[in-house]
Amino acid sequence: NDKSSDAVEHRSFGLAEVKVDDDPSDMTFSGYVAVFNNTDSYGDVIAKGAFKSTLAEAKKSGIWPAMLSQHGGMFGDDSTPIGVYTEMREDDVGLYVEGKFANTPRGKEAHELLKMKPRPAYSGLSIGFRATEWTMRTKPEEPRRTLKAVDLLEVSLVTFPANTKARVMSV
Repeated sequence: NDKSSDAVEHRSFGLAEVKVDDDPSDMTFSGYVAVFNNTDSYGDVIAKGAFKSTLAEAKKSGIWPAMLSQHGGMFGDDSTPIGVYTEMREDDVGLYVEGKFANTPRGKEAHELLKMKPRPAYSGLSIGFRATEWTMRTKPEEPRRTLKAVDLLEVSLVTFPANTKARVMSV
């Protein structure tokens, strides 16, 4: 029952509170953009290994998924990246990322919004991807889909993540 699709999807997963370092020159952050075996608000689960191909291709080609704000052009906003990802890897929890904001007005704004006190103005992460392999549920209590492989196109910082577990963990 495996399927393939060209439709771009946007999802979020996440964890806990944001730890903030007050060094303004650093402009880096880290967090989980996907948590494995966690059902999202669309009824999907991402299986461990789903990003393996994307990560291998990015490291080989040097062309990594884009860092956008609010999914860029998807909602009519500027699709210019706000920084770059310096690390992406799967571990037992999910897809972990580290990123560095651009020294541009939008990059600085995103960094400042993450560092606000008493809490970040936003801290959600959301992924834009094409599902390339999945299985559909066979019983009503199962997730709608189990995503076995995805082509990760972008990871956005967002105000309202589809899954509240997708969060920046440190700034």
